Amino acid sequence: MKKSFYYAYLIPKTGEKGVATTWGECEKKVKGVTGARFQKFPSLSEAKLWLGGGAQYDKKEKQPKIILREGIYFDSGTGRGDGVEISVTDKNGKNLLHKVIDESKLNIHGKHHAGAEATNNYGELLALKYAIQIAKKTKHKKIFGDSKLVIEYWSMGIAKAKDLPIKTVKLISEVTALREDFESAGGSILRIPGGDNPADLGFHRD
Repeated sequence: MKKSFYYAYLIPKTGEKGVATTWGECEKKVKGVTGARFQKFPSLSEAKLWLGGGAQYDKKEKQPKIILREGIYFDSGTGRGDGVEISVTDKNGKNLLHKVIDESKLNIHGKHHAGAEATNNYGELLALKYAIQIAKKTKHKKIFGDSKLVIEYWSMGIAKAKDLPIKTVKLISEVTALREDFESAGGSILRIPGGDNPADLGFHRD
C-alpha cells in the first residue's frame, strides 16, 4: 500500500496556509510565489504542528565542515524572499559572477536575479551556464552544484521539451553545448549536498 504524505504550506505575504494531501495540490499554491514555505510530513498532526509553529525550517545540527575542492560552485534560490537569484562562487564563498556579468546587473550581495518569471530550476541552469563560462576564464576544471535535475539531466540535453517554456528549452540547448565543450577539454561537473555548497542560496532538496 502506497504511503500517504501531507504537504504543509504557508504564503507569508498573504498569510494563506494549509495542508495538501498531494504534492501537485501544494505545488499549485507555492510555485512561483516569492517567500512561500512548504514541507512534507508523514502525518497530518506533524504538518499542523509545523504550521502552528510558524512554518520554520529546521536548523540542522552543525556537522563537521567538509574540505571543499578547488573549483567553481553554483546555486540558485529564493532564500532572501525577493525572487529567484543565482550565485556562483569559489570554494570560500567568494562571488565570481562579476567575471562574466556586468556589475550593474548584480545585486548588493553579488548575486544575479534570474527574472520575474524564473523558476528555481531555470535559475540553477542559468547559474551553471555562468559557472562554465567562469571556469573557462579561470582555468578551473571542476564545477560543483547541488541540483540533480540540472547536473544529471538538463545540462546533458535530457528534458521533456514539450512541457517546458521555450526560454528554458533554449537555455538547455545552450548549456548542453557549453558542457560538452567544457568536458571535452577535461572539465567535470559534480553534484554535492546543498548544505555543503558555498554558493548556497537557501533553496535546495538534497
